[in-house]
Amino acid sequence: MAYRVAVYNAISASGLGRFAAPHYAVGKALADADAILLRSHALQLSEIPATVKAIARAGAGVNNIPVDEMSKRGVPVFNAPGANANAVKELVIAAVLLAARNVVPAIGYVQSLAASPDFEKRVEDGKKQFAGVELPGRTLGIIGLGAIGGLVAETAIRLGMKVTGYDPEITVDNAWRLPGSVKRAASIEDVLKSSDFVTIHVPLNNHTRHMIGRERLAVAKKGMALLNFSRDAVVDEEAVLASIADKRLRAYICDFPSPKLQGHAGVVTLPHLGASTEEAEENCAVMVVDQLKAFLEEGSVANAVNFPSVEMARESPHRIAIANANVPNMVGQISTTMAQAGLNIHNMVNKSKGEMAYTLVDLDSEAAPDLLARIAHIPGVLSIRAIPPISGSAK
Repeated sequence: MAYRVAVYNAISASGLGRFAAPHYAVGKALADADAILLRSHALQLSEIPATVKAIARAGAGVNNIPVDEMSKRGVPVFNAPGANANAVKELVIAAVLLAARNVVPAIGYVQSLAASPDFEKRVEDGKKQFAGVELPGRTLGIIGLGAIGGLVAETAIRLGMKVTGYDPEITVDNAWRLPGSVKRAASIEDVLKSSDFVTIHVPLNNHTRHMIGRERLAVAKKGMALLNFSRDAVVDEEAVLASIADKRLRAYICDFPSPKLQGHAGVVTLPHLGASTEEAEENCAVMVVDQLKAFLEEGSVANAVNFPSVEMARESPHRIAIANANVPNMVGQISTTMAQAGLNIHNMVNKSKGEMAYTLVDLDSEAAPDLLARIAHIPGVLSIRAIPPISGSAK
């Protein structure tokens, strides 16, 4: 069989090339797609046909995808955590240096000078207003210690900086990778009070929207520089401008231009450059394409924001994948329905993540379409599909 993949945005050829013909048909906004692959496109529900089995974003954030609605349909949403981490880390460190040495306003000053006989004198007279600080001994506060935050911490320490971090939801793997010299803060306020520079690396959700607002900025260390290469709305722009006007914040550097921020001294905005490197775009594309292929061809799930990670070695050509609400006796109902149809379960794995559960089943014989329909009608089953093996496809 051939899977149809609808592509939005420009995706690296290194990734798209992994969809081998004749097993895949790939095209821009392809109709009746089995999967959708995108980057920054704001995906609308009207663009997602009932045929879609999975959605993947070649990047980390998925706030441009209706994840909650996809969960209700039993459709996994994949992303590429860590694939662009080095690119973002490098830009964050560049922003720290920009803020420390007042590079942007200094450039603006020089560009504003007209050619004249006293040009060099004006340069020398003006430079004192842009005197900066050196990084060794300064404190960098990091809010969010995932893949990017961890790399930023490691690099800042190598530059001689002290690092304070806060992340109440840090994973075990990220905690192990974190340099031992990172001081653990008890709260966001603690980070803001003690840091010369603060950088934010959290996803945008209901808990993080306007996470940095007036009350928290009021306790920030005077002269602090705030960096946001996460998502625009984790910071309240009005609060930031007010804090700069009060000279509490010295600078705000972010990757999210907006009309509100335009023309304000102390504000530097970049045009979404965080993951805009050849390497990051290639890494993200390759990662999510491989994840889509593994899901479509084998039912395996890795790096889905709304599904548990599930992998099971295929031991039968007769595989079924089922997404369902994480409620009691669901596996019992599914296996009973299969037994009533005279089917023997060769192997099975079931895992859950929050309200979502996912089951892979290898059967000794083929499941008839009417059996799949009966399972689909069990209350709480969100999606079900048979996954025939693809002969000769690249894994």
